[in-house]
Amino acid sequence: MDLGLKGKRALVMGGAKGLGRSIADALAAEGAVLTISGRDAAAMEKAAGELKALGAQGVVTVVADVSSGEQMDMLADTATKAMGGVDILVLNHGGPPVCTASDMKEEDLVKWFQNIVVSPIRITMRLMPAMRAQKYGRVIVVGSSGMQHPIPTLALSNTLRASIWAWLKTLSAEVAADGVTMNILAPGSILTDRITQTATVRAQKAGVSVEEEVARAGKEVPAGRIGQPGEYGPMGAFLAGTTGAYITGTMVRVDGGRVRSML
Repeated sequence: MDLGLKGKRALVMGGAKGLGRSIADALAAEGAVLTISGRDAAAMEKAAGELKALGAQGVVTVVADVSSGEQMDMLADTATKAMGGVDILVLNHGGPPVCTASDMKEEDLVKWFQNIVVSPIRITMRLMPAMRAQKYGRVIVVGSSGMQHPIPTLALSNTLRASIWAWLKTLSAEVAADGVTMNILAPGSILTDRITQTATVRAQKAGVSVEEEVARAGKEVPAGRIGQPGEYGPMGAFLAGTTGAYITGTMVRVDGGRVRSML
């Protein structure tokens, strides 16, 4: 299937590893031009070579920290200048600390509100006018199944991601007629550093090894296992392509059946 992504210009935040990298891999394989951002310059340079080998028509790396609004402006402007524009924006960032709702601290809410809500909105609104003008744009938020089915140990994430989901749902209706789609791509348990981090916390509390906890968590998923990063990204490429033109304002789950809700 031709997804219509050859030559399309994509900015993937956090594109050197994890779920962002999974989407970047899928876009590269379709012949997209990429800008990836992150805080680790060496990791991004390594990723750039691998993405080119997969088929990316070009890869630009930009060191940028999502905690800084000014760096988000710089990232948007650098990507636009380097690629001649941005057709696809993948909003991705690290997750907040593990905690319960009872243990949540106000200072953590304030700090992570910038990363999870303010900065993603800021960079989107800097790039949105050009997307609307050209009548083509794709905004994909790397989300969480906790947006729909709150995860007990990720109360900060549950709380703040709900805000970005509400914003996306609202804005997607305003820009849909201009050919811009906006969607959440929500993973379930995909084997990334984040899963290892949360499994480590649970393993310590349960007095078991991290490997035992990961295996136990996999058994909770109807698919019977933890997902692999390569099983997540291809749906991102589908949403980013011409194939996703009539999918907007929704959450697409890649979770092995973990969320049992019908909605």
